[in-house]
This record gives sequence, structure tokens and C-alpha cells, in this order.
Amino acid sequence: MALAEAGARGRLLRWPRVLLFGDSITEYSFQENGWGTYLAERLVRKCDVVNRGISGYNTRWAKLILPRLITDSTNTDSIVAVTIFFGANDSALKELNPKQHVPLEEYATNLKSMVQYLKSVGITADRIILITPPPLQESAWEKECLAKGDKLNRINATTGQYAQACVQAARECGTDVLDLWTLMQKNQDFSSYLSDGLHLSTKGNSFLAAQLWSRLENKLSALPSLLPYWRDVDHTNPEASLL
Repeated sequence: MALAEAGARGRLLRWPRVLLFGDSITEYSFQENGWGTYLAERLVRKCDVVNRGISGYNTRWAKLILPRLITDSTNTDSIVAVTIFFGANDSALKELNPKQHVPLEEYATNLKSMVQYLKSVGITADRIILITPPPLQESAWEKECLAKGDKLNRINATTGQYAQACVQAARECGTDVLDLWTLMQKNQDFSSYLSDGLHLSTKGNSFLAAQLWSRLENKLSALPSLLPYWRDVDHTNPEASLL
């Protein structure tokens, strides 16, 4: 059978999608042992996990590019979950990092604006998960800053204010939220979750993956595997199984 004929006979295969939208902690999530890699492995042949993490970005910039990632013409029915994971850069201290800093109230407004935009293009609140920034381990991050000739440009107490604003924004928008800042600090030595005081270590990636999967499992684990298991293909008439 010609490929064109096979394509005409069979239904177009569309993988559902999970969209990960965030800063460097999302961009790096597809590295070895990353939390995005964990999700992709759990959802193989069920969903495409799409990494749209953009290192260094804050919510002021993110809200501008979100409509370029998902538009009115996007098949939003195929998007089964979206994570919005910003705050680590927004919470940078204004006097030491004015380029990335976003004031607290604007940060909350930007998050709500992004959620409202997703709703406006057909992605319902139950498919959206906000993730707070993780806690900041100041001594480790200060070493990173000093190595670049900078002063410590973030503090954990301020990051916590942004985390609280993220939780409140989710509450107001009716979405789920993963309060990473609070959950990680239930472990007294939360520094083990961080590789450099800001970004996630292997342990931190595993922790986030487990927490996020607990929120996604009920929604996504029941999705069917796409295409039959190879032992179930009728080898004498594969068209009957595959088209």
C-alpha cells in the first residue's frame, strides 16, 4: 500500500500535549534526571511533553510571548495540562538586578493575566498548574554571584513573598498550585534540593517531579497508549491494527 493511500485511510495521529512554560528551572528540566524528563518518561506514547522554558525570563516577558506559543488557532483541546513556573527571576532584588526584577504586585497580576489568556483560548482552569519558585539557599547563591563579580542579588524571604503571591493568584484564578517554596522547606536542610542555591539538583528535580505527578496522575494516567502494543498487532494484516 502506498504511503499516501495509507495516510488517507488512517486517522491522523495526534498526541495530546503537556506544556511546560517557565524560566531556566523549566528549560533545564529536560537535562539528565530532570523533572521534565521524568514526566516525559511517565507519559511516553500518551502525551508529548513540550518544554517551553526560557532561561532568565520573568513574568513581564513571559506574558508577552505566551500568545505566540498558544494562539486562537491552536488546537487547545489537545493540551491536557500547562505548568506556569516563574518567580525565581521576578523576585531578584531591584537595586541589584533591575533587569530581571518585577515588583510583587505586577508579578501576581502577570500570573493572573496568563491564566486568563489561557482560559480565553479554551484551556480550562483544571488544566493549569502554577508552580511557585523554590526556596533560595543564600550562601550557595552568593558564591555564584561573587564568582561573576556581583553581590547576592536574591534573598529567600523575598522569594517567599513571591511564592505566597503565586499561591494567592492560583486561588483567585481557580487553578491548582504547587507551592514548591513551602514544601521544600519542610525538609530542614532544603539546600540538598538545589545545585547552586537557585536551580534544582538531582534530588530537587526528583522532588518536583513527584509532587507534580501527584497532581497530574489522576488527569493523565487514564489516557490510552497511542497505537497498539506490538504483540497485539495483526502481523498478517497490519493495516487492520494500525489504520
